[in-house]
Amino acid sequence: MELVLPYLWVALVDGRIPANVCVDACMTLRNAYGQLGIRAELLPVDLAVQHKDGGGTRYGSLTPRWTGTSWNGHCVLVLPDSERFVDATVEQFVEVREIGMGPMIGKVALSIDGEGSLVRTGAQVVLQRGDLLLTYTVAGPEVVASIVEHPEAVAHVDGHRRTGVNVASLALVAMRGEGVRGRAMQAPHPRLRALLRAVGDAAYESDEAGDVRFCLPDQHGRERWLRLDEVPLPPSVPAAWPRL
Repeated sequence: MELVLPYLWVALVDGRIPANVCVDACMTLRNAYGQLGIRAELLPVDLAVQHKDGGGTRYGSLTPRWTGTSWNGHCVLVLPDSERFVDATVEQFVEVREIGMGPMIGKVALSIDGEGSLVRTGAQVVLQRGDLLLTYTVAGPEVVASIVEHPEAVAHVDGHRRTGVNVASLALVAMRGEGVRGRAMQAPHPRLRALLRAVGDAAYESDEAGDVRFCLPDQHGRERWLRLDEVPLPPSVPAAWPRL
């Protein structure tokens, strides 16, 4: 995960991928990770940012809600298989952005509670960034449903998936570079390794719709421009996440 994240992050913030809201960024990254075979799930949180003088600001909420098409809360991603969480949009908060260190990555102890949550409600993760202390408190599992089942989120499911595939494609292009591919091939993600082998050094480009495509043989051996989710892989390769 630590190897993959920098490339996903660059693809999100370099201007090609619109991700100005934490929900949109998390939904997009969830699909991007998933295309590479890395399971990621939304984790709604309350975030308290504390300065060394004791003052601070609270962002998000333990009881977030939608106001029209705006979600009043904060969320991160949890990667269950590596027990990590990723706050992709932590720099939307001014005091954190001033430090300029990119996304926040933290270790989280995973536990399945009686409600089926990946992380116990009320659990806290405390991280240091510069002179700031960031305390994340996990909201209830019902909050996840309130996000993904809301009409605003449902209306953008296809867009999040499409953008996620493009983000994953750009990440894969970066990871196949000299000095990087070897490390990527050591990652414990069979789908990522299979995609790196399949794509190889194939040419890529963005089509008129903005989708990243690779020039590769299709399942019939005919050379075509394929999206990452169209690249033929052996049947033994795990499917992309999320799996319905």
